[in-house]
Amino acid sequence: MKEQNLEKYLSGGDCSVAEAMAQIDRNAKGIVFVADEEKHLLGSVTDGDIRRWLIRTGNLAAKISQAMNQRPRYLLNGNTQKAAEYMKENVIGAVPVLDADRRIIDIIFGTDGFLRKQKKRNTLAGTPVIIMAGGKGARLYPYTKILPKPLIPIGDIPIIERIMDRFCTYGTDEFYLTVNYKKGMIKSYFAETSPPYRIRYVEEDKPLGTAGSIRLIEDKFTSPVFVTNCDILIEADYGDILDYHRRSGNRMTIVSALKNIVVPYGVLHSQEEGIVTSMEEKPSLSYFVNAGMYILNPDLLKRIPEDTFFHMTDLVKLLMEEKQQVGMYPISEDSFLDMGKFEELFRMEGKLERREGRYTNAFQGKDG
Repeated sequence: MKEQNLEKYLSGGDCSVAEAMAQIDRNAKGIVFVADEEKHLLGSVTDGDIRRWLIRTGNLAAKISQAMNQRPRYLLNGNTQKAAEYMKENVIGAVPVLDADRRIIDIIFGTDGFLRKQKKRNTLAGTPVIIMAGGKGARLYPYTKILPKPLIPIGDIPIIERIMDRFCTYGTDEFYLTVNYKKGMIKSYFAETSPPYRIRYVEEDKPLGTAGSIRLIEDKFTSPVFVTNCDILIEADYGDILDYHRRSGNRMTIVSALKNIVVPYGVLHSQEEGIVTSMEEKPSLSYFVNAGMYILNPDLLKRIPEDTFFHMTDLVKLLMEEKQQVGMYPISEDSFLDMGKFEELFRMEGKLERREGRYTNAFQGKDG
């Protein structure tokens, strides 16, 4: 591996957890190796390591050296022929190669699907999934004057079908769709495509908000329920999200995505009398945002008032006011794709295009 490429996967121990998450997003390999200035290996940190750190501490500003694995796996130069077997035995997707002075001189990665093959399948078998698909999609007008938001294609596949296909890879075979605006088109689409899963439609007679329509479901659930918006894609291990929810004791778990916001100006810090004490050029602010995917304990569905306009955020506030445990499952910024706004829609298309190959955008009529 060339030295300039090696740098994509190396981080100094003084970088923050937020900066390491951003670097993992950029290199798209799920890991960075922590090294000193001379590239001596100090540790490794995966997106999973960061997630566990954030769940435990919530500290994005901490140095990555606090969250890293201080005993990372590695191979010495000359033993690289054992790399594939070594990664398989240790269930890792990457291994650094060190010289005699413990400096990183190369990194060997497993095949793209290696770690995914290690994940359990059917981890969501029997888990209900509710998709809130009744909104008008006003932010995507005039697209939504023609199609309901759930049927807007990303490439040649409607966003809602992409969401359902992703759940299906974890064993989901039944969905509840809350529908209102242009609901006939949604029902007709799935009637014609005959998907390999069962869809139950929950029809609103009037807008009830992002949670109000869920109260219309007559079935009784006995296990935690996934609830998701119809305009997002979450790249995460859904089985792990459910397992975390169960282990944590949360009444509700909110999937939360890192959002980095760069202030496009030099920021002044001052004291009394307007004296400038320092200046910070284009600082970055980091926050976790609600990604629009939730896991609810089944009894919470009855807490949603009947025939009332009610949002999921109203339910969150209600639970917090009652001191009931609401937790979050953090994911990286690049693991959250949102098509609620035009610029985010095009970002989603671009990312999926790079992953899946070239396609013609149904609305823009351009190749790639």
